[in-house]
Amino acid sequence: MAKVPEDKINDLYEIIANLTTAEECKMLFDDLCTHKEIENMAQRIYAAKLLKNGSTYNEVIKETGIASATLARISSCVKYGKGYEKFVK
Repeated sequence: MAKVPEDKINDLYEIIANLTTAEECKMLFDDLCTHKEIENMAQRIYAAKLLKNGSTYNEVIKETGIASATLARISSCVKYGKGYEKFVK
């Protein structure tokens, strides 16, 4: 797969940033992603919420079925990233 130029990635972010309703977001993501990709993103948000609310790794894995490697990435982002901190309560 060819590397996607940064300006094309920024185009994606701009489109998402211009969405104004959850329905618009659903319409775009339904066209853009597979159902499984949407489920995986939702699962990651849920796992981040659980971690932010004090759940242990084992509790999150049991509740979500998420892979431990994925959970480690989410945990790192919850601790050091900017997105989960701002948008996930």
